[in-house]
Amino acid sequence: MSENLTTLGGVHISPNVVATIAYQATLESYGVVGLAPRNLADGLVKSITREPARGVAVKYDDDRIDIEVNVIIEYGTRISSVAESVSKTVRFHVEKALGLTVNSVNVHVAGLRVSNID
Repeated sequence: MSENLTTLGGVHISPNVVATIAYQATLESYGVVGLAPRNLADGLVKSITREPARGVAVKYDDDRIDIEVNVIIEYGTRISSVAESVSKTVRFHVEKALGLTVNSVNVHVAGLRVSNID
């Protein structure tokens, strides 16, 4: 958990806050049609608890924030371009919202989705 100390006290930022920001930023990225759980157990737990940041994992190491995003992208888009766009978008939104530096954003492409077969 990240902590910023001020003269009036401390501000604690939960990993869930970072994950929610990253989740919303990922969905705004071109070519992304959804997020995927890291594994079956993670998917079951998050679907039962209705956690809004499904498919996003956040790790704190002192003041370093590491984010992992598991995405499903649209078939026909360039995978490397979409992954790079997601990484940059997530980093920008998290750093802008929290004023903290993001160490890394790892994007894992979990699948492809074909939308229109006409």
